[in-house]
Amino acid sequence: MAHMLLVSVTNLRRNGRHGRPENPCVTQSSAHPKQFPYEFLHPFPRAILKCSGEHRIFMRRSPLFLNVILLLAVLPSTGCLLRTRPVEETYSKVPLKEASQAQLIDIINRQASKIQSLQATVDIDTSVGGAKKGHVTDYKEIRGYVLARKPAMLHMIGLLPIVRTTAFDMVSDGQEFKLWIPPKNRFVIGRNDVQTHDTSQPMESIRPQEIYDALLIRPIDPQTEIAVLENNTDILHDAKGRRVLQDDYELIVIRKEGSYGVLSRKIVFSRTDLQPHRQYIYDQQARLVTDARYADYKERDGVVFPSRIEISRPEEEYDITLNLLKVEINKPLRDDQFALQQPAGAEVVNLNKPQPQSSAVMPPPAVK
Repeated sequence: MAHMLLVSVTNLRRNGRHGRPENPCVTQSSAHPKQFPYEFLHPFPRAILKCSGEHRIFMRRSPLFLNVILLLAVLPSTGCLLRTRPVEETYSKVPLKEASQAQLIDIINRQASKIQSLQATVDIDTSVGGAKKGHVTDYKEIRGYVLARKPAMLHMIGLLPIVRTTAFDMVSDGQEFKLWIPPKNRFVIGRNDVQTHDTSQPMESIRPQEIYDALLIRPIDPQTEIAVLENNTDILHDAKGRRVLQDDYELIVIRKEGSYGVLSRKIVFSRTDLQPHRQYIYDQQARLVTDARYADYKERDGVVFPSRIEISRPEEEYDITLNLLKVEINKPLRDDQFALQQPAGAEVVNLNKPQPQSSAVMPPPAVK
């Protein structure tokens, strides 16, 4: 009897009206109730259940209980209790490649060992601003040139649109940098680790070393670093702008600091080609300082290299996108190609001096 609710009655009346135990069977429809050690609720019109002796129980239908059963049976088919909706993301159907942790580390290290120098003609897109500043300024795309040589040399030049005169010129030897901004007649010098957050001077927040670290992914050194593999999922967008989920590999690089480890980098590999498509770089406090994206890999001089590199600096709130038009790898580069002399009459800003910004500006030397 699947539709019965059987409740055990434990407190039976031990003495009836005449001082003896009453019959333990009870019916709800009889004029002379019979007693039974169980009570039943039954939804059907009439039900009969045999009990000990010759006693039977007849139950009347419970309209409320029956209505509830019918309601629960009917409502799901009407869609009142459930709703079906499409998911916002779908999984990518592109064939994916497999790789182990050791193979991914080998990809990074072999790529790094193949490149000793790089020179490229690029188009540079720059955006400055964000939540801190309250707005974003997009600068017009300019033509530029990038020279890089290991271990940490960089020279980058940007040209103004149309007239193609110098918009900025900066060099770095990995420790010190120099930045020349002709439109403002300013010459900035300082260490790469000195940061400025003057939103009115966005160019002075850029450090050549930040460009270098994003441009050439450093190898993973087993003597000083530990790499941990994580399987994750990336969110991409198809041609119609719909979100598509795709599995990827992530190498979490931890730098050894004595008996501790410090989060240094995270390199994300696309499983469509097993190439690094994103690199997160962290500072000593494990704060994200650089978010670099890599796309459109092509073989150049025997080396597979991205044709588009997007560099985002969330702390300084600037983004630089390099579209590499022409790339030459491992061409000899001289030392003088990484030199930048202070122009005569330029306003000099020395960021190495711990002085207020107003006094950090040095007067230009007298012109003889």
